[in-house]
Amino acid sequence: MKRPDPIGPALSLSAFLRALRERQSPAEFGLAAGPRRRTPGLRREEVAQLCGLSVTWYTFIEQGRDVSVSAPALARIARGLRLSPAERGYLFEVAGKRDPERPGHRDDPPEAILACVDAIDGPAYILDRTWSARRWNAKASLLFAGWLDDDGEKNLLRYIFLRPEARTLILDWTSRAQRVVAEFRAAVTAYSDDPDIRRLVEELRLGSPDFERCWETQGVLAREGGDRAFNHPTMGLLHYQQVSLSLAGWPDYRLTMLLPSPSLDQSTSYSA
Repeated sequence: MKRPDPIGPALSLSAFLRALRERQSPAEFGLAAGPRRRTPGLRREEVAQLCGLSVTWYTFIEQGRDVSVSAPALARIARGLRLSPAERGYLFEVAGKRDPERPGHRDDPPEAILACVDAIDGPAYILDRTWSARRWNAKASLLFAGWLDDDGEKNLLRYIFLRPEARTLILDWTSRAQRVVAEFRAAVTAYSDDPDIRRLVEELRLGSPDFERCWETQGVLAREGGDRAFNHPTMGLLHYQQVSLSLAGWPDYRLTMLLPSPSLDQSTSYSA
């Protein structure tokens, strides 16, 4: 009979570790298969040795007992079992811990991925982990003067808080700016030791009293889409639905699209 899927973080971690151990080949780790192996894969004591953990403690984890598993211990398990980036990410996810090494791509996505913005029928742009625009289409450049045009400041936060154009373009600038800071704080929590992030935050705290005030509120919000309205100096009032997506394989990068709002007259959107 097939065992039911476990429920809860500890049991989810238990099931995942057991499955990982059972599908490992002893030969890949320089271990002899031997005639006395009664179960597939590695033994618990072998996993514990490979990961630098005590056999008893590892056994408790795999049994789903109520024990605290630290991020460094999870990192040792990931290294010891030679997990792929996807497996490592899932290990930390089910354990409810933040990966201290944050595996993943730190290089730019390939040109073919960045160029996807050119195929979108509406303003679209891609932000990196510092929320600097790395690619945008012509409609985004027309909409965001002072940010995505030739003379613009390519970092979204610098644009919002340091460029006067943003305050007239973005309707209800005060509430939108506060939400953007809360979303940024949530997004960069895993990068608190990143020097680029720290320099950006300190620069904005010194250069903008509004950013300092928003930052000090300690607000944390998930990044969401929804209605966005702009008062453009030449095109007038524009309404969109914002959709943001992470790029698969490049979690530091997000694609944002501004699509015509279905609840409003399509004439409020423009073409270029």
